[in-house]
Amino acid sequence: MNSYPSPGTKAPSFNAPVAGSGYEAGATVKLSDLKGETVVLYFYPKDDTPGCTKQACGLRDGWAEISKKAMVFGVSIDSLKSHEKFIKKYELPFPILSDEDHAIAEAFGVWVEKSMYGKKYMGTERTTFVIGPDGKIKAVLPKVKPEEHLEQLLKLL
Repeated sequence: MNSYPSPGTKAPSFNAPVAGSGYEAGATVKLSDLKGETVVLYFYPKDDTPGCTKQACGLRDGWAEISKKAMVFGVSIDSLKSHEKFIKKYELPFPILSDEDHAIAEAFGVWVEKSMYGKKYMGTERTTFVIGPDGKIKAVLPKVKPEEHLEQLLKLL
């Protein structure tokens, strides 16, 4: 059972290194810097894997519409260098936060035990949070399917 922050509660604060979308090398993003904006934080397991690529490219393809409604940040435990390659390869128009110590994933309740081929390991659950301009969680999309992500998000925004 996951313990996501519930809609209506304050989003966990974070300060993370960021890649892409015009951010300079070494830049960081703090949730408090985004106050007054609707923010979409979408957590995904790994750069350049089939599901994660499909999800990121879906957001890219719907960018004209979604970017008018919210600031979007991908979040994964990959390094900034990995994010930079992923962004460049697929021409992603949004920035990605690097959460190598999985502190943000833990704060949002998406660092979970997973299982593949009978082997258990810790990893990021594909979950999206919409944070309102007031810094409170507006909506949670748990275990979102990559191909349905954009459509579900646009309905919420």
